[in-house]
Amino acid sequence: MSAGESRGVCRTPACLCVLCGLPAAGKSSLSRRILGASARHGWRAAAVPYDDLIPETAFRVRPVEVSVTLQEMPTEWKSHRQAVLHCIEAFLKKPEMSVELPNSSQINISVWEQCVRALQNPEDIMPNKASLLFLLDDNFYYPSMRYEVCQLARKYSIGFCQVHLQCDLESCISRNQKRPQPIPTEVILDMAKRLEAPNPQKNSWELYSISLNTTENVSEFDLQRVMELISTALNNPLSPVEDNAEQKEADRVKCASSVVHQADQACRRLISEAMKTARENRVSSDHMRILASQLNESKAAFLQNLRKQLLQDVNLIHQEDIDVEHTVKRAMDIFNDQKKQILLGIINKHP
Repeated sequence: MSAGESRGVCRTPACLCVLCGLPAAGKSSLSRRILGASARHGWRAAAVPYDDLIPETAFRVRPVEVSVTLQEMPTEWKSHRQAVLHCIEAFLKKPEMSVELPNSSQINISVWEQCVRALQNPEDIMPNKASLLFLLDDNFYYPSMRYEVCQLARKYSIGFCQVHLQCDLESCISRNQKRPQPIPTEVILDMAKRLEAPNPQKNSWELYSISLNTTENVSEFDLQRVMELISTALNNPLSPVEDNAEQKEADRVKCASSVVHQADQACRRLISEAMKTARENRVSSDHMRILASQLNESKAAFLQNLRKQLLQDVNLIHQEDIDVEHTVKRAMDIFNDQKKQILLGIINKHP
C-alpha cells in the first residue's frame, strides 16, 4: 500500500494478528483455540486461512528439471495474496455491507463469506461495537509478506501483532505426511531455509510479536500469552503516520526481492544449460537426478545468501540506487562457477 493512498479509520477497535510458521507447525489448531478464547473475551473473531481462500492452482509449481522450490511458484500467487488483503480491507471500510469482492478465480468466495459471517453476529449475541479480530493463517516466511499486513493495519489505525509458531522441522514433515493432501517435503525444507522469524530488534513494526514452541501441544499458558498480545495490540492501534526508518526498511526489502527474482530466473537458465550438457555427455538417469539435486541445493543457498547480502547493504534503498542488471550479472558469474564445478564433478566421476 503506497503512502499516497487515501487512509481510512476503522471506527470499531480491530486487530490483524498474523500467525506465521512452517506448514504443519500448528497454526490452524492454534487459530481454533484463539477463536474460542476470543468469544469469552467478547470479541468478534474470524480465521483467515490462506490455504482455503487461495485456489489450489495458485500453489501449483511448474515442473522443471530440478526438484520443486519456492522460487518456482508462479508469479500470479502474489495477486492471490493481495486479493485476501483486499477482502479484509473491504470489510474494514464497510463491515455492515456486502461489498464487491475479487474475481472468483483469485479467491474462494464461499470461504470468505464464512469468515464474514463469523464477524457479523446478530447484535443480541455480540454487539456490533465489539472488537474485531482477524487471524491471518499462512506461512508468511518473508518479512515483506507480513509487512503488507502491517501497512493495512496502519492505514486503518488498527492493531497489528504476530505469533510465530516455532516447530521442529522433523515434526512438521511428519505431521504434513499424515495430511490427506500433503505438500512436497522439498517445499517445507526449502521454506525452512528461507523463513525469517519476526525480529522486533531489527524491525520496529514487529514490536508486538511472540514466538511459541509448538513441537508439543500449546499450553494454556501459551494461549494466555497470545490473548494478552492481542489485547495489547487492540489497545495500541498503529498510527497512520509511517516512521521514515520503517519505510526505508520496506523499500530495501522490496528492492532486494526484485534483484533476487531476476537472479533466480538467470539461475534457472544456467541450470537448464547444465542439464542439457549432461544429457549430451550421456550421463545416466540416476546421475542426472543427482546433478539436478545438487544444482537445486546450490541455487537455493546462493539465492538465500544473495538476499541476505542485499538486505545488509545500508546503501540499498530504492531500485534506482543500484545497477540491477550489473548486480545480477556479477552474481551470475559466481553461480555459473558453482554450476560448472558441480557439472564437471558429475561428468568426470560418472562418464
